[in-house]
Amino acid sequence: MNNRRRLLVMLGAGALAAPFGCFAQQQTKVWRIGYLALTPGPDKSDTAFRDQLHALGYVEGRNLVIEFRWAEGHAERVQEMAAELVRLKVDAIVTKTSTVALAAKRAISTIPIVMSVAADPVGVGLIASLSHPGGNVTGLSTNSTEVTGRRLQLLREIVPKSTRFAVLVWKNSATGALFLEEIGEAARRMGITTIIQSVSTPEEIQGAFGIMKRERAQALIVQTNPFIGDNRQRIAELAAQHRLPTMFEVRNMVDSGGLISYGASFPDLHRRAAFYVDKILKGAKPADLPVEQPTKFEMVVNLKTAKAIGITIPQSVLLQADEVIQ
Repeated sequence: MNNRRRLLVMLGAGALAAPFGCFAQQQTKVWRIGYLALTPGPDKSDTAFRDQLHALGYVEGRNLVIEFRWAEGHAERVQEMAAELVRLKVDAIVTKTSTVALAAKRAISTIPIVMSVAADPVGVGLIASLSHPGGNVTGLSTNSTEVTGRRLQLLREIVPKSTRFAVLVWKNSATGALFLEEIGEAARRMGITTIIQSVSTPEEIQGAFGIMKRERAQALIVQTNPFIGDNRQRIAELAAQHRLPTMFEVRNMVDSGGLISYGASFPDLHRRAAFYVDKILKGAKPADLPVEQPTKFEMVVNLKTAKAIGITIPQSVLLQADEVIQ
């Protein structure tokens, strides 16, 4: 074979091999996802997120690395953890709660951010609108305007003719103002007086229950946020001690001894977040992905707690429950 023919054969072989080499490179691409949470560690929602990613074809250790960062309830650590994920050059950051999403957004304006759970993302400045987020943030919103009134109605069914409801909130919550506004509007429509108790430390929780007792509260509604979640056992114990029927927004509070919860399914929201991550890794821009609102709600009732505080849950409520804990 002369030199000219040998060169042509080599060039032809290289041209044929190139597409396969590119394909192999694409197939072995390892995506790096940051996962930022204020909570102490993984729960059922985080497992749902990972499981859905796996179902979409992402396998940790093969084509996916998830950089988990747990602030363990220390809000002051979130900003530095967000900056650390940026230094790792992750392809996207998944956040839990509006507070965490805000920290991530302050840390970076170019890396896509997916909110798995965020209340009032427009109001706190995370996105421009639900339909056109703009910027680098998108995901799931837990705006609860429609369900706040429902929670009050359920409590009223459990405690007929009740007119004085206590409300427990965390002072540092980025969405506390929205929560109180929604509660206030629904309560006024129903002729209910609210007794607002804002706490910032675990030590203040017991004092708040003392004030609720002095103010003759007949029921309690508790805001969902990382601080409340970390102290859910103590809150459930104090509610039982004061025989105060308590409504929570998420079911893990009821698992810890709370009476009843009604709200969006957090595992379902996290599964949906995985789809956002998938779209972004395939080239979609966060600014063009509308923010979703919950489509799946669940009610959980703890009959053991009801018995402990000496109340009977009406059959009308039990029939609506997705799960009843005996």
